[in-house]
Order: sequence, then C-alpha cells, then structure tokens
Amino acid sequence: MKVASIDVGSYSIRLSVAEVNAGLELIHEEGRITALATDLKDSGLLRQDRIEESLEVIREFFQKAKELGAERIKIVGTEALRRAKNSREFLERLKALTGLELRVITPEEEGRYAFLSVAYSLRPSGRFCIIDQGGGSTEFVCGRGFQIESIRSFPFGIVNLTEEFIHNDPPKNYELESLKNFLDEHIREVVQPCDELVGLGGTITTITAIEYGIYPYRGKDIHGKELSLDRLMFWLETLSSMKERDRIANFPHIEPKRAKVIIPGLVIFYRSMVLFGKNRIRVSDWGLKEGLLVEETLRCGN
Repeated sequence: MKVASIDVGSYSIRLSVAEVNAGLELIHEEGRITALATDLKDSGLLRQDRIEESLEVIREFFQKAKELGAERIKIVGTEALRRAKNSREFLERLKALTGLELRVITPEEEGRYAFLSVAYSLRPSGRFCIIDQGGGSTEFVCGRGFQIESIRSFPFGIVNLTEEFIHNDPPKNYELESLKNFLDEHIREVVQPCDELVGLGGTITTITAIEYGIYPYRGKDIHGKELSLDRLMFWLETLSSMKERDRIANFPHIEPKRAKVIIPGLVIFYRSMVLFGKNRIRVSDWGLKEGLLVEETLRCGN
C-alpha cells in the first residue's frame, strides 16, 4: 500500500510518499519553503500571501501523491497553525480545495513523530536525544530504542528567532550574543546524559550538504552523516560573517529563502552540542513526515 504524508510546517511544507507493505520504502520526497509563520509573532495571524502560497503547494503535493498512487494521505500542521488566530480559515480552505482534513498536532506529538523516524531509520544504540529544529518550534526528545523517556518543546524556531534577534545583514556580534544567551537559558533546562545527539531540520541538513559537497541535495546521502562541533562552529562563523546575498552566491546548497534564517538554526545546534557536552552530532534527513509513515508501517505489523 502506498501512503503519503504532508508536513505543513512554520517555514516549509514537505511531502513523502512511501510503500508500506513490506517495511517502509520511500519512493518520493519533495519540499517547498513557504514561510507560513512570517510575522506571526507580532500579528498573531497568518499572512494572506503566505496562506495562498501554502495552499497552492499543498494542492500540488496532493495531486503528486495521487499520481504516485497514494491510497492514504496523512497531513499535519505544527506551530504556525497551533498559534495563528486565523488557522481555522486555513483548514477550511484546505478542505474545500483538496478534501483533506489537516490535523494540527501538539508539540509533544511533533516530537514523538520525529523521535520515531530516527529510532526506525538510524537505530541509535544506547540513550539518544534528538533536536528537531523547525520554523516555529524546537523539540528535544530523549530515549532508548522506540521508548521516549523525556520530551520538551520550545516555541522558538528559525523564523521567530530571526525576527526577534537578527536585524542586521550580516548580524552584529551583539545580536548573536543575545541569541546565544537566550538559547542557553532554555537549552539548559533539557540537558541530560545521553550517548548520542541527533539533529533534524533544514538548517543542519543544509550545512551537512555543504560540508560533504552534496549538491544537488540528496536526502539519502545526508541521512546518518556526522558533523563535528569544530566544523559546525566553522560554518556558523563563515555564514554569519556574510551578507544574505553572498551566502546564496557562494553556496548553491542554501535555498534562497533559507539564507536569511539559517544563522539562528546553526546557533541552536552549536549551543546544544556545547551544553550537552558532545563533540559530534549525527544528522537525520528523516523527521516528522517520515515519522507519520513509520507509524503507519508499525500499525501494519511490518
């Protein structure tokens, strides 16, 4: 049976289609940045232009999933749709456009699906903690095997952190220091012993693509790679010293819409590695949308 999953995130919308009859075999993956949470922190509302673009992307993904033979399409929304006062409008228009019932999941569910995707695909040994950095929230989930032992979601991600802390291009040192201090205060609350850290999200997969020279982007070549703290700091220093346009010009791996917001994402992983006391982090290309498919696979008994 073919099953599709669509993750409507605060910064990007992503599609996966998989065959789940004999284990889980991904047959198609695609993503598009729509920055749905733009200005949400200040206004409390999804911008109409962001709604229109996001709905169009979902419609295209819905059609693609159908063309590929998906018998079920699971679609979920995260922080932007949890917080926006006009999210009901978005859900109703989406249903009218596609017939899909989007489920707005809790932060804990978001973390659980991300953890499930890592546990299934990377099979970390011992106790591991995942850091799932998104556009509007960041989850820290720790456990062993498929068993979650702790989960914490913070209502910050690359969109709202950029809007709050980064006002110059390139960022000023005091902006980066303020961001670091803010993140340290929160990350310290979740630091605990673990054997391995695993990073998820577009920031760390993009940096991994740059580090390993993977272009065009290929998720299967990213999945399971490692980054050292030294190299992560090197890329943070390199990119934060550049203007946004120069990041795009020098590194085609960075999607133009990601160039502005990539710095806060890097700081999240940098400070997490330092505070958890880890010199290396494993990178997962799998995340929430794959977790939805893993759940379906396990339900089928595969």
